Amino acid sequence: MRVLRLGLLLALASGFAAISIYITGLSNPSSVYTNYQLTDEETESLLSLHNSFEKCVSANGLGLKAARGSDYCQTTISFPSDTIPKWKDPKTGELEVLSYDFNLCEAVATWEQVRNSTTILTKEFIDSLPNGWEEYAWRRINKGVQLNRCENKTLCMEKLSLVLPETPPYFPRQYGRCAVIGNSGDLLKTKFGKEIDGYDAVLRENGAPTQNYTDYVGRKSTFRLLNRGSAKALDKVVELDEKRKEVLIVKTTIHDIMNKMIKELPITNPVYLMLGASFGSAAKGTGLKALEFALSMCDSVDMYGFTVDPGYKEWTRYFSESRQGHTPLHGRAYYQMMECLGLIKIHSPMRADPNRVIKWVPSSRIIRAARIASEKLLRRVGAGSEDPLRACSIIKKQAKRNLNALSNLRKAALDHLRYVKSTTMYPLEHNPGHGLLCTVPTD
Repeated sequence: MRVLRLGLLLALASGFAAISIYITGLSNPSSVYTNYQLTDEETESLLSLHNSFEKCVSANGLGLKAARGSDYCQTTISFPSDTIPKWKDPKTGELEVLSYDFNLCEAVATWEQVRNSTTILTKEFIDSLPNGWEEYAWRRINKGVQLNRCENKTLCMEKLSLVLPETPPYFPRQYGRCAVIGNSGDLLKTKFGKEIDGYDAVLRENGAPTQNYTDYVGRKSTFRLLNRGSAKALDKVVELDEKRKEVLIVKTTIHDIMNKMIKELPITNPVYLMLGASFGSAAKGTGLKALEFALSMCDSVDMYGFTVDPGYKEWTRYFSESRQGHTPLHGRAYYQMMECLGLIKIHSPMRADPNRVIKWVPSSRIIRAARIASEKLLRRVGAGSEDPLRACSIIKKQAKRNLNALSNLRKAALDHLRYVKSTTMYPLEHNPGHGLLCTVPTD
């Protein structure tokens, strides 16, 4: 009841009559906000979004074109007709197509949630999630199905303990300018190294080295996102950073072999598991997850080392032989959509000028209005509200915070904390209505 009263107080303080929240489960999204009718202004904001978006893709996409679909959300990004696709689906043998349909409403609404959320798995999240240990925790442990849904909670906690902080170690807007570095062989075409080292934080992927390539990829490395294969080779990964200070983010599960290396080598780098959002039809892979992680912590995000220029022939890595790539045309189209929604800035051999201006990016006013309209059309939890707390499907009390860590945050991060009333927001994977799990201060 105290949590329910707290939820009501938060809603009333924001000028709303009530918000319905279940203590032990997800609220019914349709009961949180039932007026899904778009106002004329909201309809106009979506049309303005498409208008600016199409001009942006045309001006910045190196031959790509965007066209609005049959409703307010759909857009199609097309490649020039003379583009020769090279990648084949290994299952069907079919070549990539030259046009891709995207849902701008889904992109605007979901990425805004990412900007307000934490993407690190914490004990607070599992404890706050209804049946979190029985229904979720074992899924983040390799061969967790053998743990009988964490019937022995102590054993599950032991397996997760080395990678499970009590509360989030990072906050939205904690960093100013961030760079995400992919592994494309295109990096060897431009000496971006000095430029990359000038960012506040740099995120790298898997086993990508900097030694012998610093002119092209830089030396600085703040975070490293790891897939399953790289995570199993933690002992090799930590050697890539001579200072041994890289924060290692595993996007899959914790393995016994990882725990053994952390304990016995020992590995002193912080190691965490990633907690991510659901993007529906979005591009897949480590690159997108790296951008998601960066956008959850940074004011601005720039990307390097992704295959996003015309003339794709094969997927190459700057530090090893060519490998089988995956959906390069689809990825290029999706990343261009992100740039033309103001989420990222692309750097590539054909876009090497650090002072390049992205033309026709929709204004923050248009994006904000379009986001509210999009949430209504998608029947999102809290749709139609400018209060981010209305997106909370579950509200629980926060675990105790490290006040020293909070006091050292930059102004933008502290301003954001005030904006969300010191609430911590966690994405709920595959949740109808895209509601969030929110933890609030106890006082």
